[in-house]
Amino acid sequence: MAMAGVSYIGLLRSNAPYRRLFTANEISYIGDWFSMIALFLLAGEASNNSPLAIAGVLATRSFTFAPLEPLTGMLADRYPRKWLMVLGNIWSFTILVIALSLGKLDSLTSVYLLGMAMVVGRAISSNAESAYVPNICTKEELLSANALSSGGWSAAMGIGAGIGGLTISQYGIETALWIDSVTFLFAIALIMTLPHGGPEKSGSLSSNPRAMLDEILSGWKYILSKPSIRRVVLAKAMWASGGGAQVFLLILIGREAGFGDVAAGIGILYMARGFGSGFGPIVSRRLMSNDRLVPYLLGGVLLISGAFYIAVAASDWTMIILVYVFISHAASGVNWVLSTTMLQQRSEDEWLGRVFGTDSLGITLTMGLSTVAAGMILENDILSLRETIMATGTIQILAGILWLILASPNEIKLISETDS
Repeated sequence: MAMAGVSYIGLLRSNAPYRRLFTANEISYIGDWFSMIALFLLAGEASNNSPLAIAGVLATRSFTFAPLEPLTGMLADRYPRKWLMVLGNIWSFTILVIALSLGKLDSLTSVYLLGMAMVVGRAISSNAESAYVPNICTKEELLSANALSSGGWSAAMGIGAGIGGLTISQYGIETALWIDSVTFLFAIALIMTLPHGGPEKSGSLSSNPRAMLDEILSGWKYILSKPSIRRVVLAKAMWASGGGAQVFLLILIGREAGFGDVAAGIGILYMARGFGSGFGPIVSRRLMSNDRLVPYLLGGVLLISGAFYIAVAASDWTMIILVYVFISHAASGVNWVLSTTMLQQRSEDEWLGRVFGTDSLGITLTMGLSTVAAGMILENDILSLRETIMATGTIQILAGILWLILASPNEIKLISETDS
């Protein structure tokens, strides 16, 4: 698969467009986590800390994101990807400023509506970005670029969640949301300096809804006709089967673990998650470029992700669980980066947006269902918090075993065919 290549420092030094995109994302992602911590806390305040209401923040975002993914993926194959990224950030900035100006975030409905409205902006930009990266990076740069982007997203999550939690503790929720709004402006300014980057379309494009639907359906037919793409599209969703609930459960662990007040506790756990999911891909680049290991990696890292959440459930909630969360999400970061790189390398440019739209549809829909299921289980006292955490880890382990049994043999065959 020819995925080894450029060093991280070498990529940032030599590829100016990627460097600017990376910087824009870092600024925007840090702000995102100021808002996420704020939304979790607002939902808790509005519902007497109902687990299902807090889970609803993530679930409503996921269920808003999921149906938009095929549409925004199709748009990324039709219209300039650079300007879709700009549009997504403008949308998010506008929505957040309007919400702050109106000052009505005291009900659960208003919290959900704000989260749903903001995720529209991210949906517009995310598939455009995934399809844009291969336009500004060579094939030799792709693995390093995706690992660095994942590391940057994760570091931004860690920094944003940690500082965001402390900011809310000291200055309040509204201040954190205003800080997030400013980060969108910085991201817009940087993205506007990027080169065109595709897609290359000739002739006029029909804006007829039927024509657009046909393009979405043709994208799904393309994926179904390519087994090497079809099985990788499911990789992130396999993690999300348990991972969606885990992202929500970290909030509840943060409330009980005693790492300072609630905002700080949630922030510290999300910091461990963020730094872990960035660390894993950064240090595992050699493993991800090893043809003998690649067929097993996507399944193997699911086993690790699940095992360390089982360790979280089984241990005392002292500082040691930060290590377990870190390691689990380091493994999930490898899943994310490796599957993204494989899709970019195996898909033709004209299909990239729709491939990533389908990829995102799978993960966001699965995360939403996983989150709602965990929230309902806890709301109705079907399982305890620790038992629910253990169940999510078990689901990931089973998903990893399925990958190793069903997909790994086909990946080995694909590599042997490529080598011959």
